[in-house]
Amino acid sequence: MRKRTAVLLVVAVLAVAAVLAAVSLRPKDDRVVRLNLAHFFPAAHPVEKQLVQPWIAAVAEATGGQVQITSYPGETLANAAEIYSGVVTGVADIGISCFAYTRGRFPMLEAFELPGITYLSAKVAGKVAWEGINLLDPEEVKDTRLLMVFSTGPGALFSKTPVRSLEDLRGMTIRATGLSAKTLETLGASPVAMAQPEAYEALSRGIVQGNLSPLEVLEGWRHAEVTSYVTITPFLYNTLFFMTMSHKAWARLSPELQEVFSKVTEEYLEEVAYGLWDWQNESALRWAVEEMGMQVIELSPEETERWIELVKPVQDDFVEKMTKIGIDGETVLATIKELADGYNQVYGDN
Repeated sequence: MRKRTAVLLVVAVLAVAAVLAAVSLRPKDDRVVRLNLAHFFPAAHPVEKQLVQPWIAAVAEATGGQVQITSYPGETLANAAEIYSGVVTGVADIGISCFAYTRGRFPMLEAFELPGITYLSAKVAGKVAWEGINLLDPEEVKDTRLLMVFSTGPGALFSKTPVRSLEDLRGMTIRATGLSAKTLETLGASPVAMAQPEAYEALSRGIVQGNLSPLEVLEGWRHAEVTSYVTITPFLYNTLFFMTMSHKAWARLSPELQEVFSKVTEEYLEEVAYGLWDWQNESALRWAVEEMGMQVIELSPEETERWIELVKPVQDDFVEKMTKIGIDGETVLATIKELADGYNQVYGDN
């Protein structure tokens, strides 16, 4: 009888230990954290279909369903220019937009869009931006938690009439944002600031005569329907996109969830976001030429040199502006140029 009682006691102890072990393996907090994400790209755009939705699914899977993110594309939660401030104020938990849509709000980050710095691909530009921001640690983005920064890479000029020289460009109204507007003004054009979702109608109605943008816009935003010529100008344009999160939303995640969330996000930045514009640019230009009859204009070497010479003072102006606000602009510019040279050698053909 005593032996049987002892056996039963051992079994009971083992059973309790097994239950306790199982409980200890469960997340300490199994509540679902629901987050919203605002961006301005159409629902059919590759940003939504190939980056946002797969990333959302991967986060959900990696966290065992504890982090559920709902995407609101097409400015349904906040318009493009207000997405960053919307994350700061809590309108959105996570936001994707362009730094350039709020000119003057991110003064140091304008360095990554300066004309005269060569980025041979979107992947190069994205790598330079992410590493550069982490090295330079700008105060202007510390009111949110940056999750990703990626880029369009080199852009081009789309227009209703051909632009083969500076004389063709001068006086032309061109949609542009951020530092690109200043660059165009230096070249003699008349820049008009507006977000990408507004540009199609502005072009179709003749409010502007052209757009300085990445080539993907020709197809992704259907701009090949309202313009006829594309002038290749890789020395004029580069725009940065951000994915950022409010500190309050980040704090809703346990340390364990934060670690998993960060790991998945880093993987999608590396494997998807960096190269997202490279294949889009190539595909869109081919579609615009073959399906829409768009004409491609390559500037002559002599004409290219004229344009580059005119935009050099924009870099000097940037350095001077940084000095006035207490930032070593020379160091910022040198850092970015050094990173660009390095990454062009590694990823320039991607």
